[in-house]
Amino acid sequence: MSGIGPVESVDSPETNGSYEVIGGDPPHLTDRWHTLSPRTRRAVLGAGAVVALGVGAVLLPPVHSSRQSDPRPPTPWPANVTEWRYVGLAQTTDTPTTTGFFRFAVAVDSGPAVTLRVTGAAFDGLTAQAVPEPSFTVHTGATRRVTVEISVSDCSGLPLNADLAFLDVTLRNTRAIQRHSFIFGASYSKDLSQLLHRACSTTNARPGLRPSGSAGSQNVDLG
Repeated sequence: MSGIGPVESVDSPETNGSYEVIGGDPPHLTDRWHTLSPRTRRAVLGAGAVVALGVGAVLLPPVHSSRQSDPRPPTPWPANVTEWRYVGLAQTTDTPTTTGFFRFAVAVDSGPAVTLRVTGAAFDGLTAQAVPEPSFTVHTGATRRVTVEISVSDCSGLPLNADLAFLDVTLRNTRAIQRHSFIFGASYSKDLSQLLHRACSTTNARPGLRPSGSAGSQNVDLG
């Protein structure tokens, strides 16, 4: 025979009695939080905010300024931004002479100003310099007209017909000092050959040979 007896409260056992609890909930932190005083709660919240700020400062990546993330480009090499163009003879003459004056246009495309000095004119036996000032400066975006005086000092090793003649130039800006050879084409070679013929036609000048620059060359003027 089965039946249901009276329900006894498990929380109220008999005196000195015992019972078994099957399952049950562990104590919650919220239960203890509600037992704290308001002053203690404020102190705990303040300490948590400080800890959170410290952890964020360590984990977050550093913030770089726009100047650091976008650095300025390096200063260019002076020979890479300087252009020479042959303009023509500064003066013409049919009389025998050992000196000629040649006009050039010099420009600097970018970067700081470039200071230049003409040091040679393709062949041994020739001397060259800019006049009236051997050294001159060209600023970025500007074009400067320059006169180069070329003189024949020794005809014994010179060809009468110059082919792809060039100028040897020293260039300097805030990055470097470079030696460079600027090659020019038909117009300059023709005018230089006329000077060589006037100065050396009665001497034992050798046949024309192709010159070779002392450094890199660029800006060939085919006009």
